[in-house]
Amino acid sequence: MKARVHVSLKSGVLDPQGAAVAHALGTLGFEGVRSVRQGKVLDLDLDETDPEAARAQVDAMCRQLLANTVVETWRVEILG
Repeated sequence: MKARVHVSLKSGVLDPQGAAVAHALGTLGFEGVRSVRQGKVLDLDLDETDPEAARAQVDAMCRQLLANTVVETWRVEILG
């Protein structure tokens, strides 16, 4: 089973990398970009065959390693 995890900073947490990207886009002539929030995407290939068990397993991975629970949030997609 495959899973995809989208990790991003919580609302209200400063994103200096996103701000740098927004600034760089402006200097390259891409106007109208008000802000950028940067995150990460992780694709996992799991042995699990039950979608709900896979989701629970990946959620536990996020809580323990893949995301910083203090400043980040995540969304799990089970792809099949």
